[in-house]
Amino acid sequence: MLRLLFLFLSRQRWLRRWMETSRLAGRLTSRFVAGRELGDVLEASRQVEAAGLLATLDHLGENVTSAEEARASREAMLEALKSIAEKGLSATISIKLTQFGLDLGDEECWANVEPLVGRAGELGSRVEVDMEGSEYTERTLALVERMHGMPGPVRAVLQAYLHRCEADVRRLNAAGIRVRLCKGAYKEAPEVAIQEHAAVGANYLKLAKLLLDEGVDPAFATHDGALVAQILEHVRERGIGPERFEFQMLYGIRRDLQQQLAAEGWRVRLYIPYGDAWYPYFMRRMAERPANAFFVVRNLFRT
Repeated sequence: MLRLLFLFLSRQRWLRRWMETSRLAGRLTSRFVAGRELGDVLEASRQVEAAGLLATLDHLGENVTSAEEARASREAMLEALKSIAEKGLSATISIKLTQFGLDLGDEECWANVEPLVGRAGELGSRVEVDMEGSEYTERTLALVERMHGMPGPVRAVLQAYLHRCEADVRRLNAAGIRVRLCKGAYKEAPEVAIQEHAAVGANYLKLAKLLLDEGVDPAFATHDGALVAQILEHVRERGIGPERFEFQMLYGIRRDLQQQLAAEGWRVRLYIPYGDAWYPYFMRRMAERPANAFFVVRNLFRT
């Protein structure tokens, strides 16, 4: 029920406008969003790396409606790559293709993401391409395959709750494209996605094993401790070293598990969002893990 409520709220524009200009809301979301400026996320990334973790930076935003907005997104991420290099950080960048003009056309989007991939390659970083709703899946993967032909490395996100996900894992494995596997946080119809929580987890584990056995440097985006333990059991059975995969988690969520895995010598990368357009991201995180909502409520009563 809470998941459906937060998904509903994420689509309410009036609430989004109020939340994104509210000082109180900004204070409450600071656990999950590094800040509004590039300097904020660079400092968060520095602290993350000092703690033995890795980072990927996400300048929040999606579904831009003009070429000017798409170009502004490109310039923001080019500046992020430049600053990452100047500060000697090992962070990567994460992008949503609708933020770079996918709704305006594939070529419009390509004109904005191609420079990012090239620059990331020059600086020794990587572009991680987030996955959005299922209506974008095929177009996103086609553009990722195009990016893979460039010198700069990319990693694509796949969503385990989609019925098509196993075929997509095999497709990207065969092409030698890195994959970040997540469960999925968008509301999808039963004919498109698995609806039962337990079944999604079972499919996730199945696909994680496939990525470990046949994929290239996969990343497992999950905060589910039981699922992490099952992945590590498979890793140990196969004799797979920590250099061959990584876990990815959201900034501010399951810090205990992040620190535990890092202390055991596993690679852990945190997805660190920043920027003004944080409302849809925040609401999806609440829907994905309702326990996050109770954390926020507790903070309402803190000074």
